[in-house]
Amino acid sequence: MSEAARIALVGATGLIGRRVIELASTTSEVRLIGLARREVPLPRGARVEMFVAEPAKWGEVMEAVQPRALICALGTTWKKAGKDEAAFRAVDHDLVLASAAAALKAGTRHLVVVSAAGADRHAKNRYMRTKGEVEAALSQMAFKRLDILRAGLLRGPRPDDWRLAERLALVAAPLIDPLLMGSWRGMGSIDARDVAGAALRLALRAAPGRFIHDNDAMRRAARELARGTR
Repeated sequence: MSEAARIALVGATGLIGRRVIELASTTSEVRLIGLARREVPLPRGARVEMFVAEPAKWGEVMEAVQPRALICALGTTWKKAGKDEAAFRAVDHDLVLASAAAALKAGTRHLVVVSAAGADRHAKNRYMRTKGEVEAALSQMAFKRLDILRAGLLRGPRPDDWRLAERLALVAAPLIDPLLMGSWRGMGSIDARDVAGAALRLALRAAPGRFIHDNDAMRRAARELARGTR
């Protein structure tokens, strides 16, 4: 039996990060190492090594464990950031890039990052512009492989983050999703579990390059992970 691949995760407390932890516990292919700033409530049966430390120390952890790949599921919201531009960018831009740089310094050459459908550094929308700027910056780093997950509207429980506009969009999603065509298809909804499954499966791939994955591609990768864990 081959040795499980060491995969690091930042953003373990978020919607996708929690799903990554759940799914990693169902496969023997992955040895998951989580890094967080605070204690993370773990699901029953979780198989993950959690390190709680300030972000400035995350690089030291990665140097010690030498992960094959880093999954970055970091992100906040305008509301959680107190509607403060600097606080929002500190997480969605600065912390993402700092985590990637720390991984590179530790010898990790594969990054899987959760972005968003519609990411564009020239966009007027703050969220999409920031995601686009991050994608552009990561693309200039010396990763051997970079997987960018451009997820649409995320479906999944957010008990600590109530957003009316998003809730309404999720209610309408079953009716709207089938009508989306062409470039609009990627803006449809996707289960956070599929994004997490795709992140884990893609973290195990070795072919070099820069790859952008839409909702459909993520669902395919998630199915591959599920087939491998039966």
